[in-house]
Amino acid sequence: MFFLFTLITSFEPSLNALLAFMENAPALIIVMVFFIFWIVFWSPVAVISAILLNWRPPKPLQPGQKMPLLVSLYLLAPLTLWGVSWLTNKSFSDYGFVGNLSTLGSLGLGFALGVVSLAIVSSGQLGLGWCSFEKTNFKLLLPILLPIFLIALLVGGIEELIFRGFLFTELEQDYPVWIAAAISSLIFALLHLVWEQRETAPQLPGLWLMGMVLVLARFAANSNLGLAWGLHAGWVWAIATVDTAELITYTGKVSDWFTGKNKKPLAGLAGIICVFGTGVIIWLFSRYF
Repeated sequence: MFFLFTLITSFEPSLNALLAFMENAPALIIVMVFFIFWIVFWSPVAVISAILLNWRPPKPLQPGQKMPLLVSLYLLAPLTLWGVSWLTNKSFSDYGFVGNLSTLGSLGLGFALGVVSLAIVSSGQLGLGWCSFEKTNFKLLLPILLPIFLIALLVGGIEELIFRGFLFTELEQDYPVWIAAAISSLIFALLHLVWEQRETAPQLPGLWLMGMVLVLARFAANSNLGLAWGLHAGWVWAIATVDTAELITYTGKVSDWFTGKNKKPLAGLAGIICVFGTGVIIWLFSRYF
């Protein structure tokens, strides 16, 4: 016991120095520390998962292999962020993540807005004959609605906490607000390349714009992440549901630069219009959020 006490006491000055440094460190240092810690903590889990899933890099990930890796990575994010926030003397509430009824209401409103915005754009494409609706696949919806909803909430919540919460808040300390928004959105877009390069590259402008709109959603909700979380989850849920059930078939009437390269909405004009239009709505009605 005495040895343990002596060991802790000997490390105390170093720990205090580290805390003092992290509290006043430049934003980019804090951001790098978070991402390094996150990857280090996840690496053992990733190695074990890769072995169990029989995945051998650099072979492309199959959907069934990607999901366990993604979920394990995302589940470690809050714990990693908690550690970094402790070092920087911040809390999740400083990043806009507050557990109250207001957040829950904003979450529901954002989710509805995300789903409705995609429904409007999809209806427009159906009307123009750019795609057709596969009614026979409608029966596939019921078993997948809840699982995809839960995954969408997880993905949306973790990504908003990291990118519009932690990352944007830290960058805002050292840079003008819109530069911080642009940088955090660029990092958000580029990190999607980690999982898939060929299909993700055409989506980069759309992903960056999506990040900017989600920053705007946080502003509209008085820095609360609820609206951005709901909007993000709504888009993920709607896109994944339609894609999994194969509810829509593109007719080839127009170039896939209009409908989305590789059937990815954010890689096409329609998806860009959807995201931009949602941003305009949030801007115009921000007083009501």
